[in-house]
Amino acid sequence: MKALLIIIDGAADRALKSLNRKTPLEVAHKPNIDKLAKDGITGIMDPITPGISVGSDTAHLALLGYDPFKTYTGRGAFEALGAGVELKPGEIAFRTNFATVDENMRVIDRRAGRYIEEAKEFEKIINSISLKDNPDVEIFFKHTVEHRGVLVLRGKGLSRFISDTDPHKIGVRVLESKPLVDTPEAKKTANVINEFTRIIYNLLKDHPLNRSRAKRGLPPANILLLRGAGVLPTIKPLSEKFKIKAACIAGIALVKGVAKAVGMDIINVPGATGGLDTDVLAKVKYAIKALRDYDFVFIHYKGTDAASHDGNVWAKIRMIERIDSAVGYLIERIKLDETYIVITADHATLTEETRNHSGDFVPLLIHGPGVISDDVDMFCERACLKGGLGRIRGLDLMNIIMNYLNKVEKFGE
Repeated sequence: MKALLIIIDGAADRALKSLNRKTPLEVAHKPNIDKLAKDGITGIMDPITPGISVGSDTAHLALLGYDPFKTYTGRGAFEALGAGVELKPGEIAFRTNFATVDENMRVIDRRAGRYIEEAKEFEKIINSISLKDNPDVEIFFKHTVEHRGVLVLRGKGLSRFISDTDPHKIGVRVLESKPLVDTPEAKKTANVINEFTRIIYNLLKDHPLNRSRAKRGLPPANILLLRGAGVLPTIKPLSEKFKIKAACIAGIALVKGVAKAVGMDIINVPGATGGLDTDVLAKVKYAIKALRDYDFVFIHYKGTDAASHDGNVWAKIRMIERIDSAVGYLIERIKLDETYIVITADHATLTEETRNHSGDFVPLLIHGPGVISDDVDMFCERACLKGGLGRIRGLDLMNIIMNYLNKVEKFGE
């Protein structure tokens, strides 16, 4: 028996005014996913606990069976792992955004237009930086996708317990990093980040690459916003926890990093961008091949979340429909009597109200041999409220999947 987990990032939402009080999942035409819901069992799920808004990092840890309150060591570490950066103990990693600021360091665009064609050239510039006040600390930067990247500090006496420079909103100044604990290591690390921020702004504000962007009507990528300082986590891998061989197919570094941290093999798919332009079908094609060699395959789709953050309801709906088409291709080509298909979201992202993650529940379906179906015939928030799984935690999901695969050890005698 095999299992395929499909996570549609940020797919869950609320009843929207623009959709006559329906959700994007209710409006989207998705006959293939709805058929799986009709023939399977459904329910709703709180990624961590009810009402708690989660990041994609902590949510994915929970959905893969790891308590984030015990295993989370900062988002930056997962970004680095997913980008192929091998972190060593003591190194500090950050998630970064290319952004646009004015002459007073006020944030104009947190994503510098989202797509940075010159990212690799900027990468070389950033990696040429030497710190004058902290010469014993080495800077390493790697661009990942779109406006995103990873920054790693390498040196002695560093700490992840510092605040972000990203204010997480526009119209305000880039923040000064501050130590979150009263230690020499935290103070030193905050000083390093503040020095780095000053240097990079002075390097990029009038750089020819940004002058060229301005001529083309594009916002300059003249700063890096840093957040989520993290260190290498220590986690028991899935292969030991459930005695399975597992693989991940994703387009963004963060999700690859979480998967890598829990011992999953990463399958890189050409065209998997992590955005709305991702090759949705290619991920499914690679998953079909992977199911021959792996017990558990995880596919991640990011585009729905990106559309929500942009406030684009119809882009979110179209992305759901594209994923449904890929699911249709999938179910025609795998052995449904030997494969469990699980579809859910890592969290809700509110397209109209906040354009951000929320603590709302997400819908869940499980389809496979021997699954006792319920009366739900549609995959959406409203319908899955009536599902046979009831309301579960994200931490319950892997145990349920592994139980179907007969991989869960008996508790007690």
